[in-house]
Amino acid sequence: MDAKVVATSPKRTQAERTAESDQRMLDAAIGLLVEKGAARTTLKDVGEQAGYSRGLASYRFGNKAGLFGFIIRAVGEEWLGELQRAVKDKVGVDAIHAATDAHYRFVSESASSIRAFYLLWFDSIGPEPEMHDVISKVHERRRADVANWIRDGINAGTINASVDVESVADQFCAAIIGIVYQWLATPDENIKIYELHEGLKTQMQLALPAN
Repeated sequence: MDAKVVATSPKRTQAERTAESDQRMLDAAIGLLVEKGAARTTLKDVGEQAGYSRGLASYRFGNKAGLFGFIIRAVGEEWLGELQRAVKDKVGVDAIHAATDAHYRFVSESASSIRAFYLLWFDSIGPEPEMHDVISKVHERRRADVANWIRDGINAGTINASVDVESVADQFCAAIIGIVYQWLATPDENIKIYELHEGLKTQMQLALPAN
């Protein structure tokens, strides 16, 4: 009689198990944030929703600020990858238009993760210094990207050198946050959100005249 051959899966490394649990807790936390809001999302609920013990999220993240910072960084990195693919080697107005289109796609196609990201963004206005510091770094990185696109456009000769780079970068970032607030308030008005992104592209075209 032939011996039975038992197929076995290769044993996963600790790093692989940690990555899986992080992803499951990220997904659970995003769902809870969208459903309950930041104030009512607990580490205990995140651990249990992800299918682990109630104490794992506390062990992994320490406190809610640690968990929320993890979410912001994870979704922020996802957004950065999308942005890099959209902009590629574009500069000036072309880069800003590509980034604006990418933001609209990210908002409309990644609704739960981006909604959780921006809920935490606005919540960071409160007294929690840890959250404020994380969001400030994300904001400054975004603003620096916009300013660099404008400078590259000036250097390439597609934008007038008299443009106030820092001011326009501030205007763009403020407009994006305004659009996001509108989206959070009226998530079903997709046409309106699309029009706001298109309007921002027009404003940037006017704010960044060619030579």
